[in-house]
Amino acid sequence: MPEQLEDRVTLLEAEVARLKEKVEPSSKPWWERIAGTFADSPAYEEAMRLGREYRESLRPDSTEQTEE
Repeated sequence: MPEQLEDRVTLLEAEVARLKEKVEPSSKPWWERIAGTFADSPAYEEAMRLGREYRESLRPDSTEQTEE
């Protein structure tokens, strides 16, 4: 039984070490790790254009005059 327990503890220690590597924070912030991911991407450019159009559609029209 002690050998089985030692084997199980060894496996658990290895698994904990693997999980710690996944969870511990990286030295770089997330935005620096993904910088350049969408460089020269037509889909990204289209998404930015559509987002800009949507935000602009929510703004009041600057040519309309408000009633006072």
